[in-house]
Amino acid sequence: MDDENEVWNDLIGLPAEPPEMRDICNGCGRPEVVCWCKSLPITPLKPKSRVIILQHPAEEKRCLRTAPMLMRGLSEGKCLIFKGKKFPQNKHTGLMEIINKPNTILLYPSKESVDLTTLPKVSNTNLPYNLILIDGTWPQAKGIYNNAPCLHKIKQVKLLHHPRSEYVIRTQPTDGCLSTLETAAEALSILEEINYRDDLLRPLKALCDYQISHGAVIHHSTEFKLKTKTYPKKLGRRLNKFLKELDEV
Repeated sequence: MDDENEVWNDLIGLPAEPPEMRDICNGCGRPEVVCWCKSLPITPLKPKSRVIILQHPAEEKRCLRTAPMLMRGLSEGKCLIFKGKKFPQNKHTGLMEIINKPNTILLYPSKESVDLTTLPKVSNTNLPYNLILIDGTWPQAKGIYNNAPCLHKIKQVKLLHHPRSEYVIRTQPTDGCLSTLETAAEALSILEEINYRDDLLRPLKALCDYQISHGAVIHHSTEFKLKTKTYPKKLGRRLNKFLKELDEV
């Protein structure tokens, strides 16, 4: 009985107010202790080209997204985001006009895509590029591409040679996969022959460094784990098909 009374006394002594919430940054929407805003370029970058992101709705729910870093790192109008599973829709004002422009390219590893480095550089042409990226997991990106015939008509390009991803706190399917932020930074740097990588990737590196210093582990790609025989599960049919598709690109 005394033990029961002691438990009740402990419960009565608990504060009635809800636990204090952590302060949230108005810029990135993350708790202030993990805010990456201070790592953004002091002045947003102004490439001649534009980045257009077709974003799957599920990406908004991810806490470790890189598209907001890109949006904040580039000046206004240099990064446009259209959200949905199918493109274009009536709500996607101006998207079809962008798709129909002759200087629009789609960065997607299809069988028709060519090496991005073979395109004329912006310094040698009067027209900067509209660079379209699909933001989502590989199955989501593939679904968006397959359901948008208008994207098939655009000149398609791919990145063949680039540094390994700095996004080390998230498991990538293969060693060649990059986050949306890294893909845009690499593509802009190649097309305009200017190093946008360092400034644009600084928030991502800061985020990863903080997470690792507080217990997060470095994630190797699924491809790396399979090669080193450290993948913890049996290779499923869906993952096996996915890896084969990437090898064929």
